[in-house]
Amino acid sequence: MSAVLPPVRTGPPRLLEGERLVRREDGEDLHALLWRAGPGWRMVSSAVLGGGVGDRAWVLNAQVAHGYRRTDPARHLAGLARAAGADGPGVGLMTAADVTRPGRAADGGVEAVVTAGVSVRGWAASPAPGAVGTPAPGTINTVVAVPVALTDAALVNAVLTATEAKVQALVESGYDCSGTPTDAVCVAARVPGPGAGAHAFAGPRSEWGARLARAVHHAVHSALPRLPRPPARPA
Repeated sequence: MSAVLPPVRTGPPRLLEGERLVRREDGEDLHALLWRAGPGWRMVSSAVLGGGVGDRAWVLNAQVAHGYRRTDPARHLAGLARAAGADGPGVGLMTAADVTRPGRAADGGVEAVVTAGVSVRGWAASPAPGAVGTPAPGTINTVVAVPVALTDAALVNAVLTATEAKVQALVESGYDCSGTPTDAVCVAARVPGPGAGAHAFAGPRSEWGARLARAVHHAVHSALPRLPRPPARPA
């Protein structure tokens, strides 16, 4: 994949400052966002590549074609990461949504980047039977960076907080849903330094959880496609 360097910025550096990549695949120009976090990060993710909890050095959010049919998404993502020169273990997410204009927000040192497509959406609790096999690519992908260390339990708590904030933004934006069937999330926190502890809580009323919730809430709001306004009623 070829890289498009981010523009020069005069403000404070972003934790989630990434590269925009582009490749030709399935007859389309497809984009991806790559954050080279480097060493010193511990992440929790639901991603198909690098999911779970562990030390991770990068996060790739790759756009794929609508109607994606490959049955080896983890292998596909690993190949894209290698082609981009990403070293070490990392997290790979997929989406059919446009990733060139992600929603971004920061709050008190926490940063969130969200890509969102909501053409297929609904409520989590549904009478429909669950599908068997590899699901389609995720459509609302949330990546969050927290500049402090969190315990494993707090990392899981942070995923819950991020999800609650996502649903809040969806409902406030007029979407009658809790998300899409294949949303994915990644929360990155610092590895504790020698002799240093880690924060044990990341719920929405904890110090860092509150900041995370606000950052994700604003990022989802800015990433969501605008719904058409209902026609005005005659006076």
